[in-house]
Amino acid sequence: MSTYRRYSRLTDGVYLAKDPVKYNGVSTPIEMREELGIRGLVPSAYIPLDLDVERCMEQLRLKEKAIDKYVYIQSIQDVNERLYYAILVKHTAEVMPIVYTPTVGEACENFSSIYRGTLRGMYFSLKDRGKIRTLLDNWAARHVSTIVVTDGERILGLGDLGVNGMGIPIGKLALYTACAGIHPAHVLPVHLDAGTNTESHLQDPYYLGLKQTRERGPAYDALVAEFFQACQDKFGQNVLIQFEDFGNRNAFRLLHEWQDKACTFNDDIQGTASVALAGLVASCKLTGINLGDHTFLFAGAGEAGTGIADLIAFAVSMESNIPIEEARKKIFLVDSKGLVTDARLDELQHHKLKYAHKVDRECKSLMEAIDYIHPTGLIGVSAIPNMFNQEVCEKMAALNKHPIIFALSNPTSKAECTAKEAYEWTNGTCVFSSGSPFPPVTLSDGRTFVPGQGNNAYIFPGVGLGVLAAGSTRISDYDMFLAAETLADCVTSEELDKGGLYPPLSKIRDVSAKIATALALHAHETGVATLTKPDDMEQYVKSL
Repeated sequence: MSTYRRYSRLTDGVYLAKDPVKYNGVSTPIEMREELGIRGLVPSAYIPLDLDVERCMEQLRLKEKAIDKYVYIQSIQDVNERLYYAILVKHTAEVMPIVYTPTVGEACENFSSIYRGTLRGMYFSLKDRGKIRTLLDNWAARHVSTIVVTDGERILGLGDLGVNGMGIPIGKLALYTACAGIHPAHVLPVHLDAGTNTESHLQDPYYLGLKQTRERGPAYDALVAEFFQACQDKFGQNVLIQFEDFGNRNAFRLLHEWQDKACTFNDDIQGTASVALAGLVASCKLTGINLGDHTFLFAGAGEAGTGIADLIAFAVSMESNIPIEEARKKIFLVDSKGLVTDARLDELQHHKLKYAHKVDRECKSLMEAIDYIHPTGLIGVSAIPNMFNQEVCEKMAALNKHPIIFALSNPTSKAECTAKEAYEWTNGTCVFSSGSPFPPVTLSDGRTFVPGQGNNAYIFPGVGLGVLAAGSTRISDYDMFLAAETLADCVTSEELDKGGLYPPLSKIRDVSAKIATALALHAHETGVATLTKPDDMEQYVKSL
């Protein structure tokens, strides 16, 4: 008998109290406590769930630092997920910036320091090769529908955080539940540990990951392949595996490798693209310009930028019935060396090649590119703060009646400009969206704008719910286009009039249900669904 078994006895009540999915704490009715074995383990009072939510919100609001708010609300998730998700559902707009961007960025930077030993997710390293399928049996849940996996190499705009990036899969899966109702017992956050190239982590005595530089060879690909195969063997071919915050070196090639072998998508490439496209589609009602008539200039040419560009080109080709190569001709990229052109083919990464256009001028800066291209839309995915300075915004306003300015980099500290700057520098004429939330802006003439946040949470929970509803075995580029179109249709004229390109977060469950319905129906149409098609898909989705 182990030492643990000799000195510990988990009664039924204690066992229940240690299960955050089933334990309801002081919201357990008095008459049920004896039956459940928790009478005497819980304070005597009965606090209804709604009242307990407000009790916790009062405590949350007393905390001044965002990171302290994060630690507090995650500690609630550790012991009582019903309460945690009741908070997220009732106070979505207030709490989402705490459990996800921007605060999750700070939480990831401090992950090894604030780690509480909570059983939340699984960690597989290079040293676990050959054992992953066996190790999956250590997870408590037999059925998992939704997995978010990261290797921690490119966390938001913060760089290589290694194991500290685990805060992102944890936060993303919390939103799958809060925004789409996916059962928290059926989700699994995962970190694949291939090392880190951030020296400060390697020298940190408290760092919780492998203390080695990143593996770049065949062992890395073998780890990823073993993970995918083990998950499909354990949980089935229709388990959703979402790639999250992989570096540019691996993100595109891994997506291409597994997109036709598993039910998978990359949220940084495809989710970001979908939510950005939705904002652009909605913006057409404000600018009066059709999507195919715009000229877009991207500041930043990484996985997010080219992912958005690819989906824009796909949408334009679909709507205008033109070849996708033709649609790409009005999309330009600026990277750290200037405008991406065919004169730089020998030095460009593969994902930029499709946008290496033939031009007759070298543009080494963003401003030079704006002067040359005359874009109608400027999309920031550079993670360089203040890149959209006053000169840039004023130039966009001089070129366009309603310039599109999307500052999409996360967290807030990496945004290319703030909402206030964009509206003030364009005299309120711009159509603005950001990756992290900004407060409403009131100009000196009294006009007030409510900036739209292009939050991926508008997309990925609905995608996951759609996969669950149909039992889908694949996710296509068309699915992400369909999700964007559905999201754009959810924006009302009243919301557009205030400058918002997205519905309020208070409606996000309805939005997720509509996206899920559209994707599930498409799965049945294309033959990738494994479940029986219900008579009323939307009603079925809402019942899940």
